[in-house]
Amino acid sequence: MTKKDSNYVAKVEKAISEKYGEDTIKHPKKDWDEEKEKEYIAQLKELYQKELNEEDIDKVEVNGVFVPRKLINKNSKRSCPICNKYSFMSRDDVYMTKFECCAECYIQWVEDREERWKKGWRPNETNKVKT
Repeated sequence: MTKKDSNYVAKVEKAISEKYGEDTIKHPKKDWDEEKEKEYIAQLKELYQKELNEEDIDKVEVNGVFVPRKLINKNSKRSCPICNKYSFMSRDDVYMTKFECCAECYIQWVEDREERWKKGWRPNETNKVKT
Protein backbone atom coordinates (compact mmCIF):
# COMPACT_ATOMS: atom_id res chain seq x y z
CA MET A 1 0.00 0.00 0.00
CA THR A 2 1.33 3.45 -0.89
CA LYS A 3 1.79 6.15 1.71
CA LYS A 4 -0.57 9.12 1.19
CA ASP A 5 1.01 12.54 0.86
CA SER A 6 -0.56 14.94 3.37
CA ASN A 7 0.54 17.96 1.32
CA TYR A 8 -1.04 16.73 -1.93
CA VAL A 9 -3.84 19.33 -1.91
CA ALA A 10 -1.37 22.16 -1.29
CA LYS A 11 0.83 20.94 -4.14
CA VAL A 12 -2.15 20.77 -6.53
CA GLU A 13 -3.28 24.28 -5.55
CA LYS A 14 0.22 25.62 -6.07
CA ALA A 15 0.47 23.98 -9.52
CA ILE A 16 -2.93 25.37 -10.56
CA SER A 17 -2.00 28.82 -9.27
CA GLU A 18 1.27 28.82 -11.23
CA LYS A 19 -0.40 27.65 -14.43
CA TYR A 20 -3.68 29.65 -14.37
CA GLY A 21 -3.09 32.51 -11.94
CA GLU A 22 -3.86 33.35 -8.33
CA ASP A 23 -7.58 34.04 -8.97
CA THR A 24 -8.27 30.38 -9.80
CA ILE A 25 -7.58 29.11 -6.29
CA LYS A 26 -8.99 31.85 -4.09
CA HIS A 27 -12.33 31.40 -2.34
CA PRO A 28 -15.30 33.02 -4.16
CA LYS A 29 -16.39 34.89 -1.00
CA LYS A 30 -12.98 36.52 -0.53
CA ASP A 31 -13.86 39.67 -2.52
CA TRP A 32 -17.57 39.61 -1.67
CA ASP A 33 -18.80 42.28 0.75
CA GLU A 34 -22.06 43.93 1.89
CA GLU A 35 -21.90 46.52 -0.90
CA LYS A 36 -21.66 43.87 -3.62
CA GLU A 37 -24.46 41.88 -1.97
CA LYS A 38 -26.79 44.91 -1.99
CA GLU A 39 -25.92 45.68 -5.60
CA TYR A 40 -26.59 42.04 -6.60
CA ILE A 41 -29.98 41.99 -4.84
CA ALA A 42 -30.94 45.30 -6.48
CA GLN A 43 -30.07 43.86 -9.90
CA LEU A 44 -32.17 40.76 -9.20
CA LYS A 45 -35.16 42.87 -8.17
CA GLU A 46 -34.82 45.03 -11.28
CA LEU A 47 -34.66 41.97 -13.52
CA TYR A 48 -37.66 40.39 -11.81
CA GLN A 49 -39.74 43.58 -12.18
CA LYS A 50 -38.78 43.86 -15.84
CA GLU A 51 -39.88 40.26 -16.52
CA LEU A 52 -43.13 40.81 -14.62
CA ASN A 53 -43.95 43.94 -16.62
CA GLU A 54 -43.19 42.25 -19.93
CA GLU A 55 -45.51 39.36 -19.10
CA ASP A 56 -48.36 41.70 -18.14
CA ILE A 57 -48.03 43.76 -21.32
CA ASP A 58 -47.43 40.88 -23.70
CA LYS A 59 -50.66 38.87 -23.22
CA VAL A 60 -53.20 37.88 -25.83
CA GLU A 61 -56.79 36.82 -25.30
CA VAL A 62 -57.45 33.28 -26.53
CA ASN A 63 -60.97 31.94 -26.06
CA GLY A 64 -61.63 34.33 -23.17
CA VAL A 65 -58.34 33.61 -21.39
CA PHE A 66 -55.26 35.85 -21.36
CA VAL A 67 -52.15 33.90 -22.39
CA PRO A 68 -48.56 35.22 -22.65
CA ARG A 69 -47.70 35.78 -26.29
CA LYS A 70 -44.49 33.76 -26.00
CA LEU A 71 -46.52 30.62 -25.20
CA ILE A 72 -48.57 30.89 -28.37
CA ASN A 73 -47.12 29.01 -31.29
CA LYS A 74 -48.75 29.95 -34.58
CA ASN A 75 -47.57 26.71 -36.19
CA SER A 76 -49.10 24.50 -33.53
CA LYS A 77 -50.17 21.09 -34.82
CA ARG A 78 -52.61 20.00 -32.15
CA SER A 79 -55.67 19.29 -34.30
CA CYS A 80 -55.63 16.18 -36.45
CA PRO A 81 -56.54 17.10 -40.05
CA ILE A 82 -58.10 13.66 -40.56
CA CYS A 83 -60.44 13.31 -37.57
CA ASN A 84 -60.29 16.94 -36.29
CA LYS A 85 -59.54 15.71 -32.76
CA TYR A 86 -57.58 18.13 -30.56
CA SER A 87 -54.87 16.46 -28.47
CA PHE A 88 -52.24 17.34 -25.88
CA MET A 89 -50.76 13.82 -25.89
CA SER A 90 -47.02 13.75 -26.49
CA ARG A 91 -47.28 10.60 -28.61
CA ASP A 92 -49.57 12.49 -31.00
CA ASP A 93 -46.77 15.03 -31.52
CA VAL A 94 -44.61 12.31 -33.06
CA TYR A 95 -47.31 11.21 -35.48
CA MET A 96 -48.31 14.80 -36.29
CA THR A 97 -44.72 15.64 -37.17
CA LYS A 98 -44.05 12.58 -39.27
CA PHE A 99 -47.45 11.65 -40.76
CA GLU A 100 -49.65 14.73 -40.15
CA CYS A 101 -52.24 12.78 -38.16
CA CYS A 102 -52.94 11.73 -34.56
CA ALA A 103 -51.95 8.37 -33.09
CA GLU A 104 -55.44 6.90 -33.53
CA CYS A 105 -55.58 7.90 -37.20
CA TYR A 106 -52.07 6.52 -37.66
CA ILE A 107 -53.20 3.14 -36.33
CA GLN A 108 -56.39 3.14 -38.39
CA TRP A 109 -55.16 4.63 -41.71
CA VAL A 110 -51.35 4.71 -41.92
CA GLU A 111 -49.86 1.74 -40.09
CA ASP A 112 -48.48 -0.83 -42.59
CA ARG A 113 -49.47 1.55 -45.44
CA GLU A 114 -46.82 4.24 -45.01
CA GLU A 115 -45.85 4.31 -48.69
CA ARG A 116 -49.43 5.00 -49.80
CA TRP A 117 -49.73 7.70 -47.13
CA LYS A 118 -46.47 9.35 -48.18
CA LYS A 119 -47.68 9.44 -51.79
CA GLY A 120 -50.62 11.57 -50.69
CA TRP A 121 -53.53 9.20 -50.07
CA ARG A 122 -55.93 10.38 -47.38
CA PRO A 123 -59.27 8.90 -46.28
CA ASN A 124 -62.34 10.65 -47.66
CA GLU A 125 -65.80 10.86 -46.05
CA THR A 126 -66.90 7.52 -47.52
CA ASN A 127 -63.82 5.75 -46.07
CA LYS A 128 -64.27 7.24 -42.60
CA VAL A 129 -66.51 5.26 -40.29
CA LYS A 130 -67.84 6.93 -37.15
CA THR A 131 -67.28 4.77 -34.08
